[in-house]
Amino acid sequence: MGEIPARARVYVVSVALGALPCLLPLPSVRAPWWAVPLLAALYAGGERIARRRFAGTFYPVLLAGAFLLPPYAAALVALPGALLSAVEQRPCLPRRICRAAHLAIAVWAAARVHGALDARHAVEASDVPQVFLPAGAAVLVFCGVLAALDGTILALAEGLPPTRVWRGLFLGSLAPVAVHGLAGLMMAVLWHSPYGPVAALLVLFPMAVSWWMFAQYHRERAAHQATIRALVQAVDIKDGYTRGHSERVGQASMMIARELGMDEGRVEVLRFAGILHDVGKLGVPTRLLRKDGPLTPEERRVIELHPEYGHEITRGISFLGEARSAILHHHERVDGSGYPYGLVGSQIPECARVVAVADAFDAMTSTRSYSRARPVAVALEELQRCSGSQFDPRMVTALARVIGREGWRPVVTADEPRPTVPPPAPVHGGSGARR
Repeated sequence: MGEIPARARVYVVSVALGALPCLLPLPSVRAPWWAVPLLAALYAGGERIARRRFAGTFYPVLLAGAFLLPPYAAALVALPGALLSAVEQRPCLPRRICRAAHLAIAVWAAARVHGALDARHAVEASDVPQVFLPAGAAVLVFCGVLAALDGTILALAEGLPPTRVWRGLFLGSLAPVAVHGLAGLMMAVLWHSPYGPVAALLVLFPMAVSWWMFAQYHRERAAHQATIRALVQAVDIKDGYTRGHSERVGQASMMIARELGMDEGRVEVLRFAGILHDVGKLGVPTRLLRKDGPLTPEERRVIELHPEYGHEITRGISFLGEARSAILHHHERVDGSGYPYGLVGSQIPECARVVAVADAFDAMTSTRSYSRARPVAVALEELQRCSGSQFDPRMVTALARVIGREGWRPVVTADEPRPTVPPPAPVHGGSGARR
């Protein structure tokens, strides 16, 4: 356990000892001797395939066990799959033990709730309307317990705020676990049907098809991220003074988009737009990007071509969608004095108006070769002063509101450590923005 912090090691031992009572059978409660090894083998095989092929987890069999078996037997179903599962990080054994303990406790708790609601008779009788509410309660308990246990070890190992980690894990896993719970409930009901366990196993086939489709989506998404990462790294290498700027503009653009109530699809596109807004600098001579002194008018005109270069570079990347418009127009100004086309007001695409504010905000709060970083409150004041002439007031107001509420926690890169900035005090008025 050398690579695990001491407090996390204590937690692993404690949770493993805490899981042992969940595995002890009660003399008055019997489980079918053949069901536990069958479900355990199904879970172990399904978990191995899910992790290797789909980078996911396999909970339907575990939850079917919670609906079919006494709590101790349902907890036993989780052990072989968890103890034999692939682990990416070392040391492997304590991580497997911790995972097995977490699953055993979570399944035991779900089975206890399901049993307390006296729902096992409804499952055995295939009384479909009566099985949903107890099953839903069991799924909520399973999800909540697992999120609390996983969140605790994550918070201890990584030094993260426990409450935020618990909430994030619970909300992020609730929908997938609910789907797995529905599949597990279907397995349990079919298990007691005239066709028996064989019919229950057929539920896993559509689950496998849906997993395959989900995995294809994630592979495509990973390819998109790799494309963007490669372009950003190329820009960062070429223009070292703005290293990390792209990620931070993407983050600020995403914050503005969410504050404006855009759907998650557009939020993601705005993040791409912010990250790639300066990709056209790949077409600008390096000596101009790294020049310490003032630029001549001719040199400035060359640099002002970078939005058009960026639009051309991303022409063949179809998944960017309207992000390409933001790349082309993020230096336009609402009063028409921007470039490359001098668009006015609503002629400028909305996504470009978002990125323009995010870009200016990070430029002002970052240290460059030609300027020192300004405090967040001062930068917001500058944006408000230029609102209506250089920037869209809606975007400026959205950024000020979200930063006032959540603070500005910029992306930290290996090259440029940046502290977390708390929400600024309210500011009014302002002076002099220059980009």
